[in-house]
Amino acid sequence: MDVGALVGGAVALVVGLLSWGQSRATNRREGFRAITDRLDKELAEERRQRRLLTRAYLDMLQWARRVGPKTPAGPAPEPPAELDLTPWHL
Repeated sequence: MDVGALVGGAVALVVGLLSWGQSRATNRREGFRAITDRLDKELAEERRQRRLLTRAYLDMLQWARRVGPKTPAGPAPEPPAELDLTPWHL
């Protein structure tokens, strides 16, 4: 056999393996980036919902302080419209 052909084949095989490994690494980075982007969005939404829930809770506490044991209560304050309460519904 020709030594040049063997060397050329070996070089082509090494280059092929290196490019395959590089493409796998790129795909892993893209997958990781997609996961972290999704988690960032979910975290931002969670923080927003927590702020709204805290605000609704503080409104209820203020209402409870204003209403004494002998005071007609009246309706409790409504939670903010954009507050998602579906996790607490049965």
